Amino acid sequence: MWLYLGVISACFLGLYDVSRKHALRENAAMPVLFLSSLCAALIVVPVLILSRTVGGLMTDIGLYIASASTAAHLHLFIKSVIVSASWVFAFFAMKHLPISIVSPVGATAPVWTLLGALILFHENLTVMQYLGIGLMVLSYIWLSSVGSKEGIKFCSNRWILFTVFAAILGAASALYDKYLIRNLEYPPLVVQAWFLIYLVPVLGGVMLFWLKRREKDSPFVWRWSIPVIAVMLIFADVLYFRAITYTGSLISILSTVRASCVLVSFLIGGLLFCELRLKSKAMAVGGIIAGTCLMFFPA
Repeated sequence: MWLYLGVISACFLGLYDVSRKHALRENAAMPVLFLSSLCAALIVVPVLILSRTVGGLMTDIGLYIASASTAAHLHLFIKSVIVSASWVFAFFAMKHLPISIVSPVGATAPVWTLLGALILFHENLTVMQYLGIGLMVLSYIWLSSVGSKEGIKFCSNRWILFTVFAAILGAASALYDKYLIRNLEYPPLVVQAWFLIYLVPVLGGVMLFWLKRREKDSPFVWRWSIPVIAVMLIFADVLYFRAITYTGSLISILSTVRASCVLVSFLIGGLLFCELRLKSKAMAVGGIIAGTCLMFFPA
């Protein structure tokens, strides 16, 4: 069941990428990031209030957010800092790169998550699952060769490096999620709700720094896709955190399955934004999806 939840979560993540690209086109990245995070927090706060006032009803509908200890709040604030750093890199990369490039590169997160899971949680993968990871790596190499034809040098382009940094930090966040939910036994909704709330002050500080140093050619325009970013993220994370709670779920596999969101963002985003060389890039995306499918084989 946890694998299917991961697949549905990946679909919402793909729509999350598309809405991000729509909001960021010819727009200032930091205001888009801050306001979309604020929208997410505003969605969560009423659920938190209702959990305190009509807890029985919220429990019945599966949206009860339990109370958290001081230590839990500290842990979730740390998660917000990690996620904020990842998203700052990711949003600036998404603004300056085609979605058909940045989404597949951003999907390298499972590779980093795999390494971390093997070291920290001693997870064991089958031969087929290792083959899946290998196929994904080869697909990234192919994608880099296609990107070079668009003048995007993967080894020197700073926005590609931003995407890689975002992926590494995203992998760190995924490993931290498992520690919080499986080891410390924090309820998934508690983790999701409070880290979204703490994102607002953390990103607010980054926003103030950006306002002092921003360039005059970075105007901000409000777009309807900004709150859509928040909605897609919340749906994706609810399903993801629920999947983590299942006995036997592997964070390395879940992260890889969620990386299949690249299929949604590539097909919808690439066509919607009329991006170049989609056929060549589709071969790399096909490899990523095939690698993800191998993850479903038990041996």
